[in-house]
Amino acid sequence: MSGHLDPQEKFKTYAHPEKLVSTEWVAEHLDDPSIVIVESDEDVLLYDTGHIPGSVKIDWHTDLNHPLVRDYLEPDAFARLLSEKGIGPEHTVIFYGDNFNWWAAYALWVFHLFGHTNTRLMDGGRQKWLAEGRPLTLEVSDRPMTEYPVPVRNDQPIRAFRDEVMSHLEGGGKLVDVRSTEEFTGTLLHMPDYPQEGALRGGHIPGAASVPWKRAANEDGTFKGIGDLRAIYVDDAGIREGEEVIAYCRIGERSSHTWFVLTYLLGFPGVRNYDGSWTEWGNLVGAPIEK
Repeated sequence: MSGHLDPQEKFKTYAHPEKLVSTEWVAEHLDDPSIVIVESDEDVLLYDTGHIPGSVKIDWHTDLNHPLVRDYLEPDAFARLLSEKGIGPEHTVIFYGDNFNWWAAYALWVFHLFGHTNTRLMDGGRQKWLAEGRPLTLEVSDRPMTEYPVPVRNDQPIRAFRDEVMSHLEGGGKLVDVRSTEEFTGTLLHMPDYPQEGALRGGHIPGAASVPWKRAANEDGTFKGIGDLRAIYVDDAGIREGEEVIAYCRIGERSSHTWFVLTYLLGFPGVRNYDGSWTEWGNLVGAPIEK
């Protein structure tokens, strides 16, 4: 099983093995001054129940999103956030979180929008760290404040907006819908067991391939091996080398996970995340929809 391979041997098979670290590696580098460990969870209260020693919390909702406009925080606010968290531009940021690292991947993607690309994901996330009985602490990390320079945000390489999605669709471009099967077919507007809200219409963008995001993960929270990933995204979804791909979900968090898989594990260039996703597309007047 790919989930039982030696982590370092598994990582070597990926296009960018440097983008992953194992729980063992993190445990051995807790005192490394060149790294900052960031926990970002779906359940934003989890950090306070115990977290990796020395890690800082990034709340996906209150820290990364603009308080008024549906967009991410302004560059000066990003610089202020990282300064307050003790993160400098020279730091390698190691992300981990709950629920198969989906919000950790989202936080990593947002960091990349602001040019902080010296990032890693801890394979297996919080789930694997706990399963291995590794230490947690209730002590909130108090890192020295840094002076993070105000960055220039560059959305273009990794983010798609609705007009770009429309042009991509009209040009026959590849789209990957990473939501549940029920959302893809339009029987649900949100994941099962969640409030059914956020869109007036259900279904999917015409021609999109249905590849639920969690198919890329093993039960222990780690990423599947390269062979399994190629079978899912190349053989089943039909993604070809060099093909531009846009991934989407409901608000862009699950598709950030798939963006990470396609970009760094499989090595596809030109993958973008449409974070407007179904809450935008399903509310657009006249936007084409299939069920």
